[in-house]
Amino acid sequence: MFKYYSIILFLLCTTLVQAQSFNEKDVEPKQDSLKKRKLVKSLGNGYLPSKYFDADLRYLIKYNQYEGVRTGIGLVTNEAFSDKYRLNSYVVYGFRDHRFKYSLGGGIRLAEQTNTWLNLSYTDDLQETGSTKFLTDKRFFQFFEPRLLNINLFHKHITKSIALEHELSHKWIAETELSTSKIDPTYAYAFNVKEDSYKNFDITSAKIALQWSPFNSITTSQNKTKVTTEGYPKFSFQYTKSFNNVLGGDFNFSKLDFRTLCNIGNKKNAFSELTLVSGLAFGEIPLTHLYHAYPNNITKEKILQRFSVAGLNSFETMFFNEFFSDRFTTIQLKHYLKPFNISKSYQPQMVLITRYAIGDMKYPERHQNITFGSLEKGYTESGFELNKLLFGFGLSFTYRYGAYHLPSIDDNIALKFTFNITL
Repeated sequence: MFKYYSIILFLLCTTLVQAQSFNEKDVEPKQDSLKKRKLVKSLGNGYLPSKYFDADLRYLIKYNQYEGVRTGIGLVTNEAFSDKYRLNSYVVYGFRDHRFKYSLGGGIRLAEQTNTWLNLSYTDDLQETGSTKFLTDKRFFQFFEPRLLNINLFHKHITKSIALEHELSHKWIAETELSTSKIDPTYAYAFNVKEDSYKNFDITSAKIALQWSPFNSITTSQNKTKVTTEGYPKFSFQYTKSFNNVLGGDFNFSKLDFRTLCNIGNKKNAFSELTLVSGLAFGEIPLTHLYHAYPNNITKEKILQRFSVAGLNSFETMFFNEFFSDRFTTIQLKHYLKPFNISKSYQPQMVLITRYAIGDMKYPERHQNITFGSLEKGYTESGFELNKLLFGFGLSFTYRYGAYHLPSIDDNIALKFTFNITL
């Protein structure tokens, strides 16, 4: 597995060195400098631009426990192609499961002033069991996704969706979606409800999501308004309703999800980040659509056998598939100390971290052929990171304590790499 780490990290470091070289050539003509800044910005957002289509770098290469190496290509149209229509697609291949996955999608802009788009998509891919995504999340790109390396619990899904996204204002974003999904877990699992047992099933659901950014700074130029400074806190809300006997749906259930992000202080000096995530699910809801607490620890006996890469907002000492909940709350606090000013180009930074999770499940007996625990007693871990020691790499130490402290001291410790770069 470490050879795949090496391949991925080599590609990341190469990209970083190239991106940094753009910033070092200050003697270039102004026009060339602007082009290079634009290219660096595109790379930072995960795109390699061309005339009409941009390559989506999210699908270039990844690794997980089920697919092994996952590689492919994604393409999206840009404004040179059209400012009223857009197309997006990707195709990837998993070398361990020997299977292609793909998605086809497109959209039409209904109103320019409110940035209103009607989108359609068809996706045949995998999704991590217990994960939840907010519709209103902006595109989020990481050169390296640490948690993905160790995830082994996925479900296949074939999803058809129609969605409407709309800016109520530059502080309020809304999106709605109607979708149908055929779900097939890749692991031995049965969902028992109403004297029936389901090994695979269909989900028909409607979602509505809102994102509120009350402290964004906004400017207007040439009759166009844009956000110039991201303000905090930010709030995200999402409601999901699944329907039985509608477009083939098997279950009735509802989910309420909430998240708030808060930054306190100046990022150039010492500052703090607070992330609160909460979810509530009720009804006939299978494990695939319940909640985990973003664990990131491999089930191995020794500390060094569990040595991997720390995530951005994951519980580093919590083992994968250790807990699932139908109601949960997590709180994560990070305090970034002022960077050590060793030199202009070398400034490591220490981050102090505390995480807490609490949750429960009402009907654990419904979920067969899988063993997991409850978070009803409250889960706590704390530690620190020492980031940007060399080429964006650092070290992380985390300790598990409290109600879920394990008998063996070694099992409560997570020692990992960190990886942080900024373009």
